[in-house]
Amino acid sequence: MATPVSSTAHTARGTSPAVARPTRGSSGGGLARIAVLAALMAVLGMVPPIPVAGIPAPIIAQNIAVMLAGVILGPWRGAAAMILFNALVALGLPLLSGGRGGLGVMVGPTAGFIWGWIPAAFVVGLIFWAMTGRARRGIGTGRVGVAAFVASLIGTMGVLYACGALGFILIAGTEPAAAFAMLPAFVPGDLVKVVVTALLAAGLWKAYPRAFR
Repeated sequence: MATPVSSTAHTARGTSPAVARPTRGSSGGGLARIAVLAALMAVLGMVPPIPVAGIPAPIIAQNIAVMLAGVILGPWRGAAAMILFNALVALGLPLLSGGRGGLGVMVGPTAGFIWGWIPAAFVVGLIFWAMTGRARRGIGTGRVGVAAFVASLIGTMGVLYACGALGFILIAGTEPAAAFAMLPAFVPGDLVKVVVTALLAAGLWKAYPRAFR
């Protein structure tokens, strides 16, 4: 007669639910997380924008949610959260910093940054996955924080800045050299946001690693 495999045997082989990596949730759970990050974008939109002299785009807090979307949800769901948010803005909801919304802002001078949130979240998610490994079994909060920092830095100052400059060039009619010369004004504030994102990601990983899917 075969002997049933005990739960302790599974534990000995390292497959205890306490140590196994978080698995992908149901499609409903994924949609809920996408909605939560889109809602976080809306909440951060309540923070007043900081205008920058001579630049049509202000400094805003919403980039934190863009980076967290990629880190927490991964590339595809992170991008989906930004698509959802942009769709709500396009429908006229005043969810952008400063209470802006509607189709006009989607084709205005700052449109490059707004549309750039989608590829930025995607790239952040890809880099974070590459640096942590999709299994992430047993990794510490320090590694999560460093990965979130690097991924957010590249996603913001690489992808998002490039999209923003492209918007200045194509929509606002700015000369390419002048468009890229505007970007350093955003660096100090975005560095702070990148650090905040890394700290939040590390803290969330320590408190509730199942949030990362």
